[in-house]
Amino acid sequence: MHLAELLFVSSLSVATFALDNGLMRVPPMGWLAWERYRCDIDCDHDPKNCISENLFMDMADRLSEDGWRELGYVYVNIDDCWSSMKRDDNGRLQADPKRFPGGIHKLARYMHDRGLKLGIYGDMGTHTCGGYPGTTLDKIELDAQTFADWEVDMFKFDGCYSNATEQEQGYPLMSKALNATGRPIGYSCSWPAYQGGLPPKVNYTQLGEICNLWRNYGDIQDSWDSVLKIINWFFENQDVLGPTAGPGKWNDPDMLIAGDFGLSMEQSRSQMAIWVIMAAPLFMSNDLRTINSGARSILQNKIAISINQDPMGIQGRRILKEKSGIDVYWRPLSKNASALVFFSRRNDMPYRYQTTLSKLNYTTGSYQIYDVFTEKTMTLKDSTSFVVSVNPTGVVMWYVSAPAKRNIRQFYRGGRLQGSLFDDDDENAISPVFL
Repeated sequence: MHLAELLFVSSLSVATFALDNGLMRVPPMGWLAWERYRCDIDCDHDPKNCISENLFMDMADRLSEDGWRELGYVYVNIDDCWSSMKRDDNGRLQADPKRFPGGIHKLARYMHDRGLKLGIYGDMGTHTCGGYPGTTLDKIELDAQTFADWEVDMFKFDGCYSNATEQEQGYPLMSKALNATGRPIGYSCSWPAYQGGLPPKVNYTQLGEICNLWRNYGDIQDSWDSVLKIINWFFENQDVLGPTAGPGKWNDPDMLIAGDFGLSMEQSRSQMAIWVIMAAPLFMSNDLRTINSGARSILQNKIAISINQDPMGIQGRRILKEKSGIDVYWRPLSKNASALVFFSRRNDMPYRYQTTLSKLNYTTGSYQIYDVFTEKTMTLKDSTSFVVSVNPTGVVMWYVSAPAKRNIRQFYRGGRLQGSLFDDDDENAISPVFL
């Protein structure tokens, strides 16, 4: 166990209401087009790298063939600029026939045939942010049914070209309309991002009842400065934001950009680790056809993913912000385990940060430590001083197993030490993967 029990109890006792569609009980994972490709629709110039069905089928092939799907990356999400500039004669949205000649339904089938899911984008307003047809209040039921007919699995609802009154009506109405189709469709709301992200303008209790995830803050850009601004905002407001998240309802700090151009390997590990601590959705936006091995190993780190997907779904916290430029983050996990991240805001050189687990409010005991990125293990008593060397803008991330209970029957037999010190079937026992 770790940290004051009041913190743990308060995390578990937040409002239990969540969107009643049974979806996204752990943070969703997949690939999203926007950060890397935006509205690049010049398919004549570069048909492999434009917003077209070819791009999404290529990414589906990579997810299904390169080990991503088995790790949980199952969504392939279209963002803005996919549609025709006009609705059809029946008022329905339609895909641009040049870029999506088979239509969205064909693309959904392509995903489903590979064990994947398709996400699509819309906007609560007269137009999307890119200037394409939006979803006004009178079109909500029609558009929800259209997406269901196309066998879409996730829907992101943006908020450009709408006002606060329209958003207050439209976001709940779309939730109701999606559920009414009878098709399970995960619902991502951008509503809080348009209202400043914080109460009193944002009602997170209501959001948890109508949305599976929501964007709270501005779009991520391909730069470390952008990632750091997002980290700062989320953890400066963690007391408000943390308790709102849980199974079926997640804060979304936006896409993972490892494998693009703006982050070093250290910074890519840092983004991954902190998104994992936040219990954030893990949507990559990169080119999976050309991604380098370093970025791939970060995004495919099995232990980091298992922490992110922990079924308790408690969002982690920053527990220390040191003058030295080191932040310490903590997240409680199932079986009384936890995750720790030591993050350096420094830009000069590796910093040797010294502390003990007891100073981080761990209770008395001996803990098994697994370093998520180096794969090294060690046993550490709560009172034992240790040093972690954290690279500039980098992280050290640990999975911390709870102290196992001693099995006295095995511990002493005939007055001599024999066998295992711990119950093999104890729920607090260290999982073999961490030994």
